Amino acid sequence: MAVRSVALIISPSRDEAISAASELAPLLISAGISLFTISDVEIPGIAKVTHDQLPEIEAAVILGGDGTILRAAEVTLSRNIPLLGINMGHVGFMAEVNRPTIAAIAECIIGSNYVTENRMVLRFAVERAGKEIGTGWALNEVTVERDGTTMVELFVEIDSRPLSRWGCDGLICSTPTGSTAYAFSAGGPVVWPEVDALVLLPISAHALFSRPMVVSPKSEILVTIESTDALLSADALRKMPLKQGDKVLITRGSQTIKLSHVSKTLFTDRLVAKFKLPVEGWRGE
Repeated sequence: MAVRSVALIISPSRDEAISAASELAPLLISAGISLFTISDVEIPGIAKVTHDQLPEIEAAVILGGDGTILRAAEVTLSRNIPLLGINMGHVGFMAEVNRPTIAAIAECIIGSNYVTENRMVLRFAVERAGKEIGTGWALNEVTVERDGTTMVELFVEIDSRPLSRWGCDGLICSTPTGSTAYAFSAGGPVVWPEVDALVLLPISAHALFSRPMVVSPKSEILVTIESTDALLSADALRKMPLKQGDKVLITRGSQTIKLSHVSKTLFTDRLVAKFKLPVEGWRGE
């Protein structure tokens, strides 16, 4: 009989997340599931390992918020396994809206009964003096921003055609998942996760045209740095300094994140819960 292994990724700054992990662990262990964590926590029954030491696992269970889920996505992307997010803080867009009971979470994991959505990721490649110097990915967004007090000068092309030159604070390219994150705060549209599209928008651009744009997922977005310094950021976690003349190519990635839940929740309901939208008195079913 194959040994089953699961990673618990826990927000160490949230006592309720640590408490939930402590309750969940015995239920999973009694079902014959080995538990591992890369989080900075000490919980009986859960083996603490580094990212490189993490063995083959069938799922990653995140006890925290959307930020913890973004960090955990690094574990699940290459392994192509479910990422089960359990909300342990403010209502987010990736974790469960209504927190399930510990017993329901355990039952879901033991039975592998996940409700899974495949979420798009972005890929980026940085070229300097004709040579590729770095690549990476993002679940929410890739940004090219100023790295100092002065604005950054960017020249943007889409599908090998010039779009615009912007003097701005930065540029955001987001997935539908990321449309409710940084892009939303910068004035971008909310895009339902099922929509195949990219969102592109400059931040505080000094230009007549600086509106958010919804771009084909097949498009190639090329950003050339025309100012002295800039900073590339992927999900605000993975960063790379850029120099004048560097080119950043952003495309849709070939892989997806298997964002999973204990029960199905419509995106409309997530939107209502997150922003406390006025729906009182609705008489529908």
